[in-house]
Parts: sequence; C-alpha cells; structure tokens
Amino acid sequence: MPTVLVTISYDGTSYCGWQVQPNGMAVQEVVEAAFEKLLKERVQIRSSGRTDAGVHAQAMAASFMTSRNLPLQAFIEGANRFLPPDIAIQSARIVPDGFKPITMAHAKQYRYTIINSSVRAPLDRLYSWQVREPLDLAAMEDAAGRFVGSHDFAAFRASNCVAKTTIRRIDSVQIIRQDSRITVDVTGSGFLKNMVRVMVGTLVDIGKGRFTPMIIDRLLLGGERKEAGCTAPACGLCLIQVVYPEKFTSLPADA
Repeated sequence: MPTVLVTISYDGTSYCGWQVQPNGMAVQEVVEAAFEKLLKERVQIRSSGRTDAGVHAQAMAASFMTSRNLPLQAFIEGANRFLPPDIAIQSARIVPDGFKPITMAHAKQYRYTIINSSVRAPLDRLYSWQVREPLDLAAMEDAAGRFVGSHDFAAFRASNCVAKTTIRRIDSVQIIRQDSRITVDVTGSGFLKNMVRVMVGTLVDIGKGRFTPMIIDRLLLGGERKEAGCTAPACGLCLIQVVYPEKFTSLPADA
C-alpha cells in the first residue's frame, strides 16, 4: 500500500483546530472524509503537527496509506472536489513505507501577522492581530535574535501543554515591517502548544516598552509562563511550510 504525503492549505477561522476533537469540527476530519469519498475506503491521516482553533495553514503536511494506485494529480483534484472552499490539497507525492510526518520533519516555519495601526483593517481582521500602540521594532528585533538556538521554552507554552520535554531548537526569527504590516517568521525544529503565539505576544510587549529585550534571556533560563508576555490571538498565525530531508521529497508532486 503506497503512503501519500499531501500538503494542505486551510483557513482555520471556522474550525476547532487541525486535530479531531469532541467540541467542534476539525480540519482533519473534513480532509479524511474527502479522501474517503474519493478512495471509497477508510483513511487515517497523520499530520506533521497540530494547529489550534483559528490558526491557518499554507502548507500543513500530512500522510496516509491507501490501497488505491491513482496518479498523484488525481489525489489533489479528486479530494478537492469534496472539500469546502476554505480547505484545499496543494500537492501530493509518494513517500517510503513507515514515513512519519511529525518525527521525520526537519523544520517548520510559522508566520505571525500584526497590523500596527490605530485604524481598523477590516480585510485583515481574520488573519492578523491589530496592535494600536506604536511598536519599537529595533527592540523587538534585538529580542527576537535571543530565541535562536536550543533552549528551554517552558515559559513560552500553554498551561495545559503536555509535551514531555520543553527543549526546542529555533533556527531563525525574522521580523519584517511594510507600512503598518509586521510579519514575524519563526523557523525551528518543533513547537510547544501556543509557543509561537507566546513568543510573539512577548515580542509585542517588548515593542510596547513593557519589557526590555533582556527578559528573553531570563525566561529561557528557567522562567515561568506568568513572567512572559501575552498569548497573541490565534487568527494572526499561519503554518507556512514543513521541511523534510530531500530523500522524502525528491519525487515531483505531479508525477
């Protein structure tokens, strides 16, 4: 049975997150239902991670096994016929047996969008966090660089996070401003629950002058969640890409 790796984009506004939950509609169950209609068999999709309610994805990576040998383009076009307008399969490829999308990922990139303006931006309200106060971008950039490396991110996770270890590797944190729009791109090996949102909330509090950039050093050396900044709203966060070693992605998506 071939294992198919797909990338999925979705607007998370109407969903309780990626993973199936008892309290609402999840992206995972909608995608699984679409593939079951296409393949005429039960499909269990394993993802590269989870996104919370209201969080979006440009390229969530997920895999499943199937007894059907279809052209890869058929997995894309066929499933999309059964998906709602806010979810779409973007690519598909065959990966080796035993492929595990979460443990075999080398890195993930998230992007957080902030609208730094005192005037509402109605068209961005579902995909950004509006911060009305002026932000000190230089202070935020200073703080952002302090996240890079392998650190203990216990102070940057949700209180109900159940991860066995809080050590994570951050490869880069880039902040770019274009007029009133500020994007924070965070790339790393993996993330704790709410980790990127707490990182961004802390950076914004630094930009407002509530903290100095040096607080990041202290928080990474055994700080507690209550000492960090706020948790940024879910709507501003988007999973941009999941990076795998080349041996898993060498087949063309339209083969």
